[in-house]
Amino acid sequence: MKNITVIGSGTMGNGIAHVFAQFGFDVTLVDISKEALAKGIQTISKNLDRQVTKGAITADDKSATLARINSITDLALGVKNAELVVEAATENVDLKLKIFREIDANAPSSCILASNTSSISITKIAAVTKRAEQVIGMHFMNPVPVMKLIEVIRGYSTSDEVTQIIMELSKKLEKVPVEVNDYPGFVANKILMPMINEAIITLQEGTAGVEEIDTVMRLGMGHPMGPLRLADFIGLDVCLAILKVLQDGYGNPKYAPSTLLVNMVMAGHLGNKSGKGFYNYTDPKNPVVAERFIKK
Repeated sequence: MKNITVIGSGTMGNGIAHVFAQFGFDVTLVDISKEALAKGIQTISKNLDRQVTKGAITADDKSATLARINSITDLALGVKNAELVVEAATENVDLKLKIFREIDANAPSSCILASNTSSISITKIAAVTKRAEQVIGMHFMNPVPVMKLIEVIRGYSTSDEVTQIIMELSKKLEKVPVEVNDYPGFVANKILMPMINEAIITLQEGTAGVEEIDTVMRLGMGHPMGPLRLADFIGLDVCLAILKVLQDGYGNPKYAPSTLLVNMVMAGHLGNKSGKGFYNYTDPKNPVVAERFIKK
């Protein structure tokens, strides 16, 4: 396998393209606009610069990595010669189904179709294609160049052969693949999102403030980042979307998103991406609590 197509040049997509290109794969990065693609390539370049500064790669490695990435706005043309397509579009089920129909219609019949979805059913995605046995989940973690885990999600029809290919391919990226079955939220978000939601409820109920909650979880539970800071990093809109998938998928009220989370997303306070969530990111390197959530 040599030719990889990545759909979406946002945070996850450009990270996935970065990693594949760094490990010698030829990558076609697809997005709907030249501006989005330029921003994605710029992010890859900056992240490669960080690796050069740390001594993880050389300047020549950076140049070679960028040379392996071709960007294009035409999805049909972008998947024409792909051996693997990794979809990394927004976590919206209707959008993903639309993309997979188009990929299926234009990619070679032997091509494996993967989704980087963090919660949406691989079985549901596979059902809109004519190659359900070749559809699989590759859930990379953010930031992709740094995080080692890939959740490899088997849909109901995903073949053993395709699963094994993706497990071995993940290792070639120096990642640690973990095979999981296709249930809402898979493993990572089925456990993580209720914890984040509970942290938000704890804030909403006035038990403690933002910094206090995050400090307890960092110092008391050994988490590298508190749950509210992590929610901002993930994106509050993404957290809300995943919780809704869990709530709909399991029909269990324990997954119901907190009203504070719902209100913050409606207000456009989405975390890092919007400049404000539980923290204010006017100075991204020194975020401060955005506002007083506990009214006294």
